[in-house]
Amino acid sequence: MLKSTIVHVGFAFIAMGGWAMFANASHPLLQQVLAGLAQGTMSALLTLFLKSATDGMRLRFRGKARYWLPPLIAILASISFLVCGHWLAHTPEILLTIAVPATVSSSYVFIYNFMRLHNRAGG
Repeated sequence: MLKSTIVHVGFAFIAMGGWAMFANASHPLLQQVLAGLAQGTMSALLTLFLKSATDGMRLRFRGKARYWLPPLIAILASISFLVCGHWLAHTPEILLTIAVPATVSSSYVFIYNFMRLHNRAGG
């Protein structure tokens, strides 16, 4: 179950959509729900995107750049996606709403990339 893409995508949708509703709790219920749906959907899509994008970019870089450029590029793209998505959804608290998802996904993608390179190097 832990290797299931559907489980990961579903968890991202529920956890980060819930966070978005909490982050916008001081606003009317409709805005909370729209922020939650927007963030949940974007988190689900980003769960699919970050790993494959980082894997693909890692093949294009050499040396130490392989450790930090692929995740950095993926994170900058995902933060741009989140800001634009919430702007289009009229989310009232955009920065607060994306703070947790951006932190979680940044941590994940940097650790994932490092572990893939470390395991490939044999130690």
